[in-house]
Amino acid sequence: MTRTATIARATSETKIELTLGLDGTGLSDIQTGIGFLDHMLTALARHGLFDLTIRAEGDLHIDNHHTTEDVGIVLGQAFAKALGDKRGIRRFGQALVPMDEALAEAAVDLSGRAHLAWGVAFPRDKVGTMDAELFEEFFRAFAGNALMTLHITARAGTNTHHIAEACFKAAARALRMATEADPRAGTAIPSTKGSL
Repeated sequence: MTRTATIARATSETKIELTLGLDGTGLSDIQTGIGFLDHMLTALARHGLFDLTIRAEGDLHIDNHHTTEDVGIVLGQAFAKALGDKRGIRRFGQALVPMDEALAEAAVDLSGRAHLAWGVAFPRDKVGTMDAELFEEFFRAFAGNALMTLHITARAGTNTHHIAEACFKAAARALRMATEADPRAGTAIPSTKGSL
């Protein structure tokens, strides 16, 4: 089974086209108009070994909020679609990732229940042109639309760039683990309820 999804979303604020392959090699081609967001999504793809193409046009003359949030929405929808009924996956994943002085932890449950627990503080308000508060908005939209529980915690860090990058890489590694096939599970759905 090929676990891929292509999602298109257009509103008065953004236009986004996204293709995701869960069983890829980490190839990405990302253009959101926000340089640092492109950098983070490239890291997400590379460290999750997801193939990811994104084309986003948004009202960046206002600010980066709508584009960042809407990319999170569409990426979450793509994960949900590509995962299908989640047969045979590990379901849970976790990672602890250092980035120089920064240390971030991510834990994920592909539970069908949307929740983000965000324990990250940034010492600066911006990285490049991107407001640091938008990282939480991205992950909230992503988790909500992927229908997953996602905990992200920064355990250490004094550099905003490093903290953000550690968070994205930790999320990527946790998602890679959770979406992988569990060879002992066969085609079973990883839940006592029989569905996720």
